Amino acid sequence: MTTTMAQALNAALRDALKEDDNVLVFGEDVGALGGVFRVTDGITADFGEDRCFDTPLAESGIVGFAVGMAMGGFRPVVEMQFDAFAYPAFEQITSHVAKLRNRTRGALELPMVIRIPYAGGIGGVEHHCDSSEVYYTHTPGLRVVTPGTAQDAYDLLRDAIESPDPVIFLEPKVRYWSGEEVSFTRRGPAMDKAVVRRHGKDVTLIAYGPMVATAMETAEAAKDEGWDVEVVDLRSLSPFDDETVTASVRRTGRAVVVHEAAGFGGYGAEVVARVTEQCFHQLHAPVLRVTGLDIPYPAPKLERHTLPDVDRILDTIARLQWHDTPVVAGA
Repeated sequence: MTTTMAQALNAALRDALKEDDNVLVFGEDVGALGGVFRVTDGITADFGEDRCFDTPLAESGIVGFAVGMAMGGFRPVVEMQFDAFAYPAFEQITSHVAKLRNRTRGALELPMVIRIPYAGGIGGVEHHCDSSEVYYTHTPGLRVVTPGTAQDAYDLLRDAIESPDPVIFLEPKVRYWSGEEVSFTRRGPAMDKAVVRRHGKDVTLIAYGPMVATAMETAEAAKDEGWDVEVVDLRSLSPFDDETVTASVRRTGRAVVVHEAAGFGGYGAEVVARVTEQCFHQLHAPVLRVTGLDIPYPAPKLERHTLPDVDRILDTIARLQWHDTPVVAGA
């Protein structure tokens, strides 16, 4: 039976609520409505308003409340509703969520999950689509993960809820309705491990979240061009799994990083730096990026012009110096 990513997340929340009475789910419209994307559909009806409940429209208050609950022994799972709605809570996240364990010299853990539907592809209006992952990955003290498949949505959310550390859980909105066969018996790879989604020998595509499916589509299309493409799904943005990524790039000798956030100062720049530093002598060409444009997130009818797609990724792969012809200055 096919399970969508939204259904897999719902199942993960339900299983966590069943197994641990300290797990609580709250946020804007997560109760009776079941969330904007219906990820929490039916949970309040089945578990009661004490376990899954609505909050005021005050993101800073939601996260601040969750901090207190986590300090008191609960495991709160909060929803920010939309990526760009989370910014009012940014001070709480960076100043308190990320720092509390360090400030208390490890005396206080903060086992909480902040679920954020993120990225584009759904035709959302202003403030409803953004790719804000780099704000969180740049903040020490936070784990940042994002599923690219329905199976990973279930596995990663279960692991995130059980983690003693605060987790920013980025849910790619455009993939909520994508489905596959999902096993609920667990467990998949560890939460901080990347996985090779497709093996290949010519070039490594490094992607995460909404771009994993796009990378897989590209790998299939690349066969017509004679390229055998390997796809690595990062899953964990922080911490970063250097071992899996660099092992893949050393095998293929070429790499392209794909994400829909803006390119300048984007997450891909860190990936390129790490891969270049660790794989320099195995690289046959510079590591390239395919990213969103360096503009504010566009209006719905224009987003297709900024989101990476198969054609843009194939064009970038073609630039990876496939012919070992020396370049002569001034020629």
